[in-house]
This record gives sequence, C-alpha cells and structure tokens, in this order.
Amino acid sequence: MFVPLKGAWALVLGVSSGMGKETARALAEAGCNVIGVHFDLAEGREQAERFAKELTGLGVEAHFFNRNVAAKSARAELVPVIAELTSGTGPRIVLHSVAYGTLTSLLSSETGEGVTPAQLTMTVEVMGHSLVHWTQDLLRAGLLARGAKIYAMTSAGGTRVLSGYAPVSAAKAVLESHVRHLAVELAPRGVAVNAIRAGTTVTPALRKIPGNERLVAHCEAINPGGRLTRPEDVADAIVTLSCTDSPWLTGNVIGVDGGEALVV
Repeated sequence: MFVPLKGAWALVLGVSSGMGKETARALAEAGCNVIGVHFDLAEGREQAERFAKELTGLGVEAHFFNRNVAAKSARAELVPVIAELTSGTGPRIVLHSVAYGTLTSLLSSETGEGVTPAQLTMTVEVMGHSLVHWTQDLLRAGLLARGAKIYAMTSAGGTRVLSGYAPVSAAKAVLESHVRHLAVELAPRGVAVNAIRAGTTVTPALRKIPGNERLVAHCEAINPGGRLTRPEDVADAIVTLSCTDSPWLTGNVIGVDGGEALVV
C-alpha cells in the first residue's frame, strides 16, 4: 500500500554530498523532514549549511549536524536530539551513505607501502560497522518503529577487485553482511534493511579512486542505458521503496545501475 512521506522524518548519514545529498533533496521534495549528519571542514561545512536552507525552502524541516558519524560521542549526543525532533517516533527512513576511508593496496608496491592496521580498521569501522552502531542506538531509544526503512550504500567493489580499493572493498563486504543480519534480526519488528548498490557514479568519493577515469570511461561505454548512474537515480529508488509500510522487501542488495552489473 502506498504511504505518503509528507511529514515523515529521514535520518541521512553523509548528507553533504553524493548519494546522501541527492536522496535528502528527493525526500524533502516528497515532503519528508530531514536530519542530516556530515563531517566537513570550513568550505564543506558552509556548503552543507546552504543545502540545509535550500531544503527548508521546500517547506520541510532540515536539521544538519557536523559530526563524526562513526564516533560514539556523536551518537550519544544526536540520538536524544533525533528523539526530540521526531516527537519520539524516530525516523521512517535511515540512509547510511558514508564514504570515508583509505584508498590503497593491501601490500607494499612501487607506488605505496600497503595498508596499515590503523587504516584498515578505521575504514571498516566508518564505512561498515557504524551502520550497526547507529541501528543499535536508535533501537535502544525506541526510534525504529514498524514500517521503518534502513538503507546502506554499497558498491560493486564489495565483490570485485579494483586497484587501490582494497580497504573500502572490505568495508563494503562487511556492510553487506551487516545488512543481511540486521534484516533478519529486525524482521520481527517490521523494520526493513537493504543495501543499495549504485552503478558507477561520478561523486567526490569516486574521484578519489586511483584510475577512476578509466573506470568511468569503461562503464559509460558498456552501460545498457547509455550513460553512467546519477545520484538522482539512487534518490528516486529510495523514495519509491520508502512509500510503503511493508517490511517484506528486506535483506537484499538492490542494484540501481541501469543494468551495468549485467554486462560489466
């Protein structure tokens, strides 16, 4: 059954760029209030503040917080704020779109020394385990009601080998595993959990991947849709999937790529 999003709340982790930003915009256009968490320095922080004002111009509430999404202190501070803003009902939609980690190889080579234990641990913690930590804290606070949707952004790199992507690839594999287990554990509560696997999309995170120009050119040439995936494509999919109270679509890795994974 179709359920309008007007007046609902969304929590977007990683709201200031890429998939998180465009999904926040699409949700706001659908009438959803947005709580955004991002981690930016001076210029990025100012851009995020302008974006929050842009969303309020659409007639919804938008509250952004510049915090380290993976820090326990950030959750301790913000979960009570989320409870207050949502009048104790919690967010209907939670999007984990966190792209912060180390891009390097596992082993030393002519171009680098290989990943350090600290880099590997940080990348998996931020991009993988933080989904579990946020879900735990929201659940403990009674902020995951029946019908809520949790989405985590993954990529084809979670199952493929891309040069210089090894730590992030490990984090995405961990993230997808967490999605499956969370889906099963939250099923009795009527909360759906899915991973969204976007096709190759030109975002700030992609531009940091070594050799991304070759990857972009290759995927653009082979995509059956004749173009790369755009953040707006992902946003449209999340809005569409969120317009139902049914928890029956859960535990999946959903491709939003125009068929790219079928021919890559």
